[in-house]
Amino acid sequence: MNIGIFFKVRNRLRTSLQGLVYPFFFARFGARSRILRPIRIDGSDNIAIGTDVFVNNFAWIETIRAFSVQPRLDIRDRVYIGNSAHIIVTHSIEIGCDVLIADRVYVADYIHGYEDIHTPVKTQDLIQRRPVNIGDGSWIGENAVILGARIGRHCVIGANAVVTSDIPDFCVAVGAPARVVRHWHPDRKQWLKGAPSARTACSASVTNEINHA
Repeated sequence: MNIGIFFKVRNRLRTSLQGLVYPFFFARFGARSRILRPIRIDGSDNIAIGTDVFVNNFAWIETIRAFSVQPRLDIRDRVYIGNSAHIIVTHSIEIGCDVLIADRVYVADYIHGYEDIHTPVKTQDLIQRRPVNIGDGSWIGENAVILGARIGRHCVIGANAVVTSDIPDFCVAVGAPARVVRHWHPDRKQWLKGAPSARTACSASVTNEINHA
C-alpha cells in the first residue's frame, strides 16, 4: 500500500472547510480550490482565486496598499503553485489559467528603494514597478524571481531565473537576468534556438489570438 494516500487524505481534511469559509474573506474563492497550510495571507479581500486552484505548503501571499492604487491579485482557473511561494502585490499581479509554478518562487510588482546611502534599505520607500502578468499555460521553474514583468502564454522560465523584463509568448527563458534561449516559430511549426524576431513574435501572438477567438 502506498503511504502517499495518507498525505492526500490528511491534506483533504485540512482544507475541507475552505470552500465554505474562504469565500467570505476573499474577493473570489472558486470551487474546489485549496490553500494548504499557508504561512501568511493578508489583504485577502483584494485576492481573487479561480476554480480548481491548488496552493501548496507554506505560501506567503499578501496585497499591500503602499501606493495610490488598490492592489489586486488574480489567480485564474487550474493554477498550481508549489511550496513556499512568496507573492506580494502593490498594484496588480495576474496569473493566467493552467499556470504551473514550482517551489520557492517569488513574484512581486515592486522593489525596495536603496538610493539613500544614509538610510537602511528596509526603511526606505518602496518603488512600484510595472504590473505582473503570467500568461496561460506557462511553467515557472524552482527558485525563479519575477519582478514587474509580463510573461507570455505557454512560456517556460528556467530554475533560478530572474525575470525583470517582458518575455514574449511561446518562449523559454533562463538566467539572471532572464534571457530567451528558445522560441516557437509559427511558420516552421517548431522550436528554434534564440529569441524570436519582432516579426516572429508578432505572428505567433496574432496566431494565438485567432486560435482563442
